[in-house]
Amino acid sequence: MAVTIKTKEEIEILREGGKRLAKILSVVTEAVGPGVNAKELNDIAQALATQDGDKPAFLNYIPYGATRPYPASLCVSINDEIVHGIPNEKEKILKEGDIVSLDMGLIHGGLITDSAVTIPVGKIDAKAQKLLEITKKALEAGIQAAKVSNRVGDISMAVENAIKPYSYGIVEELAGHGVGYSVHEDPYVPNYYRGKKGVILKSGMVIAIEPMVNEGSKEIILDKDGYTFRTKDGSRSAHFEHTIAITNEGPVILTTN
Repeated sequence: MAVTIKTKEEIEILREGGKRLAKILSVVTEAVGPGVNAKELNDIAQALATQDGDKPAFLNYIPYGATRPYPASLCVSINDEIVHGIPNEKEKILKEGDIVSLDMGLIHGGLITDSAVTIPVGKIDAKAQKLLEITKKALEAGIQAAKVSNRVGDISMAVENAIKPYSYGIVEELAGHGVGYSVHEDPYVPNYYRGKKGVILKSGMVIAIEPMVNEGSKEIILDKDGYTFRTKDGSRSAHFEHTIAITNEGPVILTTN
């Protein structure tokens, strides 16, 4: 798939969709707490998405390599679950001290935005708080590098450099990506520098930047459900994501209020 350039009109639609997605994630975040079932969070997200005529982008989506459609509207990944945790196939109850990633895509006006946050459940320990802070800063660093005439590799280096001073594992098998017409488009946006700069960033490109950072080893495993990626060593993982537009005026975060 070639890298696509969105028109100004399409970016405005994506901006509106991104605002709606940010609002949904904000409401779901407020619902998080000890004793809450992940299915409840999925139900809230799905209801909010559809009440204004939009559609959850992940529900029934079949990513490359998957053997079945994704069965939910929201990914809910707890502690050692890195991404794509399924909230509604078995009981998943949040506990005090957990960290939980909430990841969702929204189709608005036929175009897709994608965003994720990792938040505490009640009071968390200092190590977990630091993991969340560093991962969020890595996302911010990646966004700042997403400028016209830079390359994808500049984003990757910025994310990696924000994490490198700490003894964290950067997930290498999963990455950011182009988004808009589809959930996953080119370019592939790794969170570590792979020795080549990659695609030149041009005005009109829309990409999702999403650092996934493990408290321990970078090694990951895929759960038997076919979707949930976990840390191999059982350590906790954090995940933050924004959809951004590359513009001549600098990067524009679309998935924000």
